[in-house]
Amino acid sequence: MTGPFHDLVAQTIVAFSPRERVRASLKAAFPRRRCRLVLPRNAADFDAAFHADLVDAALVDVASGHEDTWTIAGRAPDFPSAPFFGITSLRGGEGPAVAQCAALGFADVLVEGVDEAAARELVTGRGFTTRFADALRVPPAGLALGTGVQVRAWEYIVAHAGRRVRTGALARRIGVTREHLSRTFAADGAPNLKRVIDLVRLLAAAELAKNPGYDIRDVAAVLDFASSSHLSSTAQRVVGIKPASLSRLRSTDLILRFTRGHGRSRA
Repeated sequence: MTGPFHDLVAQTIVAFSPRERVRASLKAAFPRRRCRLVLPRNAADFDAAFHADLVDAALVDVASGHEDTWTIAGRAPDFPSAPFFGITSLRGGEGPAVAQCAALGFADVLVEGVDEAAARELVTGRGFTTRFADALRVPPAGLALGTGVQVRAWEYIVAHAGRRVRTGALARRIGVTREHLSRTFAADGAPNLKRVIDLVRLLAAAELAKNPGYDIRDVAAVLDFASSSHLSSTAQRVVGIKPASLSRLRSTDLILRFTRGHGRSRA
């Protein structure tokens, strides 16, 4: 992500390795000030991490020999929104492990002792937050967001990749008052700011709902909706659909539905 708010959100990286040497290198590669690194000890902890937070990417030490390694690696097809990366020393006998990573749809394999310096850039550059923000950096034409304030607000919102956005924090970041932001954002027939924030959250929800490993309750939880009912009411209010339809609709479908009469709220 290379936009003006590319450093705004700390990506969540889940990394499994029982080897202390590898865990130490991961902590160095993904420092707290830049990322949220979760280091589960087993398959149950790994699964729990995916249901506790929006996970941007996952790493699996496939050279560790741990009994849970391939159970964890086998989660990759369940969570295609989060690219999986293998970690290996690439010794002669590890060829089958690399081949298995490819068969499971891993995004790449990082070589222990070689790729540490570039690991954060390689992983976060393909993480969910980066891909989401890059895909939506330019406001869709149907939203009629063309002024400087509108575009900067949109870039801030999509940089959060569906996480909650506080209008006060947004206003401070772009250097205006909340009142000025709300008034100027919705000028000339553009959608309300709160409606656009909700739309972006639903675009993220739709992408996450395509993961076989998630149901609607999981999606609501990782995006910090109050409940699955809250996600449901938001979907019906903002794009006029039930949440069960999110997994089959594209972003362009949702934006089109939004522009057909759902862009203005009473608030």
